[in-house]
This record gives sequence, C-alpha cells and structure tokens, in this order.
Amino acid sequence: MLGNLGIVLLAVLAIPVLILLGTIFYFLKIWIQALTSGARVSFFTLVAMKLRRVPPSLIVEARIRLVKAGIGLDTDPLEAHYLAGGDVIQVVNAMIAADKAGIPLVFQNACAINLAGRDVHAAVQTSVNPKVIDCPDPARGTTLLDAVAKDGIRLLVKARVTVRTNLKQLVGGAMEDTIIARVGQGIVSAIGSSSSYKDVLENPDKISRKVLDSGLDSQTAFEIVSIDIADVSVAGVSGAREVANVGALLETERAEADKKLRQAEAEGRRAMAVAAEQEMRAKTQEMQAKLVEAQAQIPLGIAQALKEGRIGVMDYLKMQNVMADTSMRESLAGGEDQPKA
Repeated sequence: MLGNLGIVLLAVLAIPVLILLGTIFYFLKIWIQALTSGARVSFFTLVAMKLRRVPPSLIVEARIRLVKAGIGLDTDPLEAHYLAGGDVIQVVNAMIAADKAGIPLVFQNACAINLAGRDVHAAVQTSVNPKVIDCPDPARGTTLLDAVAKDGIRLLVKARVTVRTNLKQLVGGAMEDTIIARVGQGIVSAIGSSSSYKDVLENPDKISRKVLDSGLDSQTAFEIVSIDIADVSVAGVSGAREVANVGALLETERAEADKKLRQAEAEGRRAMAVAAEQEMRAKTQEMQAKLVEAQAQIPLGIAQALKEGRIGVMDYLKMQNVMADTSMRESLAGGEDQPKA
C-alpha cells in the first residue's frame, strides 16, 4: 500500500520536473543556437519573451539573419514589431535585401511600411529590379489609349511604363492605378498638342519624353524609370468601323447642322414673306373696296348736283362724251399692245 502511494507521489512530482526540464531544454536549444550563431541572447531574455507571448524562436531566428548579414539589431525592436502585429521575418528579409543592394532602409521605416499593409520585401525587390506596367491596364478591359491630334486624326496608343519603388514615399504614396491614370492622361495630352498625327508616328519618343518630363511620379510610391510607346496606329485603317479622321467627322456634322439651321431660317423667312404677301393682298382688297365705295358716290353726287342746279344737262352730256372718248382711247391703246394675227 505504501509502495503504491510512493509510486503515485513520485509520478506526481516527476510531471512538473519533466515539464521544467522540457522548458529548460527548449530555451537552452534556442540559447545555444543564438550563441553559436554570434547573435547572443540571454537566457532570461528568452524566458521573458515567452512570458510576453512572443515566440523566442522567431525573434532569435530574425536576429541571427540580421547578424549574419552584418546588421546589428537588438531583440527589443523585433519584439515590439511582433507585438504591433507586424511580420518580423518579412521586415528582416527586406532589411537584408536593401543592405546588399546598397539601398538606405532603416528598421523603423521598414516596420512602418509593413504595418501599413505593404509588402516591404517585395517593395525592396522592385526597387532593385524595376517592373513594367502596361498603360492602359488590360485587366480593366482597355488595351489601347484613344487620342486625337490637332489635324483631327484619331490614334490608338499602347505604352509600357517601367517603375521602381520609392521607399521614402511608399507609406502614403499612390499606387499603380495612379501611375497608369497619369501616364494615360499625359499621352493623350501630348498627342492632342501635336500638330499632325504624322509627327506622332514619325517620332513617338517625343511623346514619351514629354510625358516623362512632366513629373508624373510625384506623391506616388514609385519612381518612373522610362515610358516606352509600345504601339501606335491610326484608328480605322484596318477596315474597322472606328472613325479615323475625327476632325473631318466633326466638321461634316457641323456643316450638316449649319445647313439645317440655314434651311430653318430660310423656311422662316419664306413663311414671313407668304404672310406679308397675304397681308398685302388683304390690304389691296380693302383699298379696292374703298375705291368701289368711292366710285359709287360719283353718280349720287352728279344726281345731287343736277337736282340742285349746279350743273346742267349739257354739262352732264359733255362729261359722258369725255368719258366715252377716254374709254375708246384706252381700248385702242390696249389693242395696239396685242400681237397682230
């Protein structure tokens, strides 16, 4: 009975001893790894890391990489970055890559870039090995830029922009979409200021140089190395439905609109002339009515004059003779104008 109780007590005591020995061996392994690698970390520091819920193996591995790369850095900044939610290994790899490439990158800036959600290691790689961006972006469904020169010829352009990361402006700087938009705007503006489409076809490098000198990488996370015109062509030359001479099309549409406007104005003037003619005809009828009315008063006046004795019968007959002679002369005059048979 006592023997069994002793065995139980021994087993109970052995469990914490084994746990303690396992913990000691765990920290001892990491401590020896750091010591033999030249990145010494005290044993109590490793224990303190574990108490702060920081994986000692991760911090020691990061410190070993830095020391082997010739970068001296204590464990406290590494722990602080881990506790802030950063990727310690990514930052360390970025520091090593930047140091080997001769790119100035301090640990605080690398941590800020990493905490901002950017891949700092990929950013350093892009700074060393520039990448090429298509403008416009084919992923957005557009493969060619559409621009019109001063002579009205429509050109289709595709450009390739070579950029490298600007680590100083990576935090808060605009990304690839801004570069693509600015370069596209610059190319369209440069072509629009060209006097002829032939100038663009003959010297596309003038367009790229003009755009490159515009400082399009301001306030962006990239530095533009070069802008190369990969393709430039005249729209519509391959039999497509696209209009090549936009200027001619606009002039044609403008002339058609002017013609319709002038036709409308002429129609308005014609309607006004017809209205004026009808008005004059109405006035003529009115004046003729007044004339008939006035002529109707003549017999009445003659009758009144005879009645009152102001004129005699002989006077009236003389007047009738004069009127008859006048009528005969008018008829003779009108007959002379007629063509003879």
